[in-house]
Amino acid sequence: MVQKISLTRYLVEKQRADGLIPGQLRLLLEVVARACKGISQAVNKGALGGVLGTAESENVQGEIQKKLDIIANEVLIEANEWGGHLAAMASEEMDSIYVVPNRYPQGEYLLMFDPLDGSSNIDVNVSIGTIFSVLKKPDGSPGVQEADFLQAGTQQVAAGYCIYGPQTTLVLTVGNGVDMFTLDREQGSFVLTQEDIQIPADTKEFAVNMSNMRHWDEPVKRYIDECLAGKDGPRGKDFNMRWIASMVADVHRILMRGGVFMYPWDKREPEKAGKLRLMYEANPMSWLVEQAGGAATNGKQRILDLQPTKLHERVSVMLGSRNEVERLAQYHAEKA
Repeated sequence: MVQKISLTRYLVEKQRADGLIPGQLRLLLEVVARACKGISQAVNKGALGGVLGTAESENVQGEIQKKLDIIANEVLIEANEWGGHLAAMASEEMDSIYVVPNRYPQGEYLLMFDPLDGSSNIDVNVSIGTIFSVLKKPDGSPGVQEADFLQAGTQQVAAGYCIYGPQTTLVLTVGNGVDMFTLDREQGSFVLTQEDIQIPADTKEFAVNMSNMRHWDEPVKRYIDECLAGKDGPRGKDFNMRWIASMVADVHRILMRGGVFMYPWDKREPEKAGKLRLMYEANPMSWLVEQAGGAATNGKQRILDLQPTKLHERVSVMLGSRNEVERLAQYHAEKA
């Protein structure tokens, strides 16, 4: 009988044997996983729990919030504020940072999250998820300031996501590859189900919202045109398109079997660098993809090298199978 390795045991071994993570980070990741279990339960109840529909409020991005957006945000804050591991948190759903209250001990880490990615899919029972990223609070910084969060993606010490689909699955990196855990509801814990995930360098799948094609820049149009031309075109092979409109679900598929995900800049809002949030979505997903052998770019440079200038900064995102991402970067460079 194959012994099941729980997330707790996995993290303890990473701390003890490999020395990859400090004790406080291990405890923080366990708390985040526990919060994801709570969100999973709320998602699973759906209409039975009265959690579907909009909350008649907007987040800082000007987007209408779903009830589950607010619930997931509260679950993550309440689970993480009292453990002594964090100095502060930042969320896609909050205007500014949330500093750990004085009544609790303050730790040395900063947690950022998109509490429920893919909100448009909540009411139609399509996979959604939670994305998170952990940074170290800068040494010698008194108190906690918003500027403490403005670190390049290369400074992340842990990142991952939890996808709420047919199975609840947690995907995690601490800078030593990507591993996957599946929630065993009978046991009540996440169990290691796949180690050292690797994204194939080549692919025949792309994920993008084709309805926006007329708004894209020429390098992205060129790439898609070549894919659509199929085996008779310059690529010499047929491509399939997959688009779930949930970054967590689309990236999860790419981690499992390859592909390229694109949410590029478009001409409708030319002053914005892109649609997705650098701190809450692009950085953690880019690190996961790179740790699995893939690549991630905004078209001009590696996403993880970008220096954030504000908490809710947006960015163009192209990530996935390395050879396809490098081709997209090449097309952008040729145009420049």
